[in-house]
Amino acid sequence: MSTSIDYTEKIPNNVNLAGDRKLQRALEEWQPNFLQWWMDMGPEGFQQDQVYLRTAVGVDKGGWAHFDYVKMPDYRWGIFLTPREEEKLISFGDNIGKSAWTEVPGEFRKELRRIIVTQGDTEPASVEQQRLLGQCAPSLYDLRNLFQVNVEEGRHLWAMVYLLHQYFGKDGREEAEDMLVRRSGNPDSPRILGAFNKPIEDWLAFFCFTMFTDRDGKFQLAALAESAFDPLARSTQFMLTEEAHHLFVGETGVGRVVERTAHLMKEAPEGDVTKAGGVPLEIIQKYINEWYTASMDLFGGEDSSNAATYFAASLKGRFQESDDKKWPDHLALEGVYEIDAPVGGGKLATEEIPMRRAMNLVLRDSYSQDCERAVERWNKSLAEAGLAERLALPSQRFNRAVGIYANMPFDPSGELLEPAEYDRRRDSFLPTRADLAYVKSLMVSCTKPGEFANWIAPPRRGINGQPLDFEYVKFIRN
Repeated sequence: MSTSIDYTEKIPNNVNLAGDRKLQRALEEWQPNFLQWWMDMGPEGFQQDQVYLRTAVGVDKGGWAHFDYVKMPDYRWGIFLTPREEEKLISFGDNIGKSAWTEVPGEFRKELRRIIVTQGDTEPASVEQQRLLGQCAPSLYDLRNLFQVNVEEGRHLWAMVYLLHQYFGKDGREEAEDMLVRRSGNPDSPRILGAFNKPIEDWLAFFCFTMFTDRDGKFQLAALAESAFDPLARSTQFMLTEEAHHLFVGETGVGRVVERTAHLMKEAPEGDVTKAGGVPLEIIQKYINEWYTASMDLFGGEDSSNAATYFAASLKGRFQESDDKKWPDHLALEGVYEIDAPVGGGKLATEEIPMRRAMNLVLRDSYSQDCERAVERWNKSLAEAGLAERLALPSQRFNRAVGIYANMPFDPSGELLEPAEYDRRRDSFLPTRADLAYVKSLMVSCTKPGEFANWIAPPRRGINGQPLDFEYVKFIRN
């Protein structure tokens, strides 16, 4: 495999790669390993097919959404930062009012590297989690969307690797290599964050991942887009432009499953959609319970010294921190966040967390509100179908592995149960092996243009103005 890089064709960018020989050498060493990782761990069985993909070739409206057929290994993974704002000032934390940093301050080098590596590690992880889903895609439309998500996660990895190579020297290069060594779910070298080691073996799990876990990514990226370290802020701001499609795939994907289930409930004998090859609402609810809570863990502990440090240092803000109407106080030195915390004996008591130490909770609240909006939309489709059933987000206390509620037997309503009672009822809260096996049994591949699997409704419209029966993937078979 060639180690040379064509900066005008292979790597679209607006960071002057061609004029930076040191960065060229670093990326020349990293790129072949990335491509090998992609061939080994990217979508299995589809690397030679022509996929109707959106490629970013610039940050302007006409440049970041160029559609055409491309083989995924030939995808032009680029490096883009939103345009630099002249004389940009830091908008929050102890450094508020100072000039934004164009280089890494020595005193925050460790913290910034940790933030960038943790974010970067999620990108290849999700590709690894989803690598076999193409073999059971419910339509060409969905197959194309899966691949779009995959290649953009690859581009987001490039964005973080660029920062590591450009600003962190030898340590950054080693961290970039390590991101191609770790593997999702590997017991010896797992991915950094728990949700990115969970298996995704069916499309309902994929839709829940892109709905809930990618939505965590939206809020983490938005918080980093406020950072005083200007290259990180500008990188994550552009990543958010692409992340919107991932959230669209998840929210509409779950919505289409709900819509189809509602239709089948009215047709199936006694409303049993399993007899009609659909996904029961109770299983959909269990998937929501599992993926929402796993994604809640990604925000970290409710009372966090790291969160306080990141905010104080102006490294990571709140969602829409620069909005003075939303956050009139950008110092957060006063005020507390109240939360019901376990105090022993099966009881909860109100605990006050200083605002800076509660920044994970503040960000998580914004996330939860966004998730609620999506659930309301799904429930609207159930109401329009004349059904009384409704879906819901579980309590923030349920099924947690991180924070003050970790490993405690709360039910989805937030009630603390006796451990034995929780174990007895667990199968009504979270997917069972039988549930997973049933959903997996529905995963049949549909590869004809305009064809959709029985368990999911078609979308309202196609991609980029194309019809639903458009040939979104052209298979090349030997």
